Amino acid sequence: MKFLGWYLKIALGSTVVGGSMEMFMIKTGFYDKVTILEAEKREWENSPEAQAMREALNPWNKQKAETRESP
Repeated sequence: MKFLGWYLKIALGSTVVGGSMEMFMIKTGFYDKVTILEAEKREWENSPEAQAMREALNPWNKQKAETRESP
């Protein structure tokens, strides 16, 4: 209980800083921009071009297929 005052000051300061950051992000439209970017990212990841790129860049893809056919 010796340092209770310090803990309360740190908790209060952290709350103020965190709340200020959240208000800044809300006022600047940060969450709207991130939502749009995430939707575009998911859309691209599910596209045929992205699937072809993943398959082309996976060097173990052929090895897995060969080991399944071998036995």
